[in-house]
Amino acid sequence: VQGSLEALCDALERMSNSEINLKIIHKGAGSITESDVVLAAASDALIVGFNIRPDASVEKLAETEGVSINVYRIIYELIADIKAAMEGLLDPDTKERIIGKALVKQVFKLSSAGTVSGCTVTEGKAQRGVKIRLLRDNVIIFEGNTAAIKRFKEDVKEVEKGYECGISIEKFTDIKVSDIIEFFIVDKTARKLIEE
Repeated sequence: VQGSLEALCDALERMSNSEINLKIIHKGAGSITESDVVLAAASDALIVGFNIRPDASVEKLAETEGVSINVYRIIYELIADIKAAMEGLLDPDTKERIIGKALVKQVFKLSSAGTVSGCTVTEGKAQRGVKIRLLRDNVIIFEGNTAAIKRFKEDVKEVEKGYECGISIEKFTDIKVSDIIEFFIVDKTARKLIEE
């Protein structure tokens, strides 16, 4: 009905902020029609219904066109779902966590494995499968991934503080004695929509 339509549109439009802009391209009281589906398909939009159900022909057209039709009976559930969808569009907050550092003691140029740095883990742990950066005199020289971590010629997943290991870096060979290899993880946290 028209009264609930205006209240719903007002609540949804207030959810827009500087990062995410919710745009209502069509609104109307009554049933969901095939022209609503065609408009949603052309606009890459979704259809939201409140206290109504689309008929079978409209559902079939929506499925063919790849248009999502969501129907609700409780206004708060509708608003919560739209808010969650908008939050899903936000870039996550990222925070870097350093898990270890290794000091390069020697550099070996091997024909089979490329450049391998002989290192001592000085803090935390050296771990395969996480991001690394190479520091030279506290300046970042390279950021990327390890190709391998070896201990006594055995491939290992991680090496704890105080132990020695061989580390090769993917797509990077300019390693020097006294460089520091820093191992870090980037944690991502979903963001919440902040109303402005």
